[in-house]
Amino acid sequence: MSGFSDRERGQEEKFAREQDQTFRIHARRDKLLGLWIADQMGLSGEQADAYALTLVKADMREPGDDDVIQQALADLSENDPPADETEVRSQMAKFEAQARAE
Repeated sequence: MSGFSDRERGQEEKFAREQDQTFRIHARRDKLLGLWIADQMGLSGEQADAYALTLVKADMREPGDDDVIQQALADLSENDPPADETEVRSQMAKFEAQARAE
């Protein structure tokens, strides 16, 4: 039974590491997306960093990416022209790839 318990514990540890890595990748992706949006809104420096943090926190409201997308679209609605969902999702995918590479 010890071998089975060791394998089970190993699988649980692997799952926990993968979940932690996914969380970190998404947090980095959301920060990069937030900085991009901040730039679109004309924010820089500390204001841009603060905005990026609000987007990272927005991802914790509900499972999935829709909460981040909706927050981004709402914040970009004041821009001229406003960003559309396709553009935001495209940027999100680009930043996720960048976060995975980092």
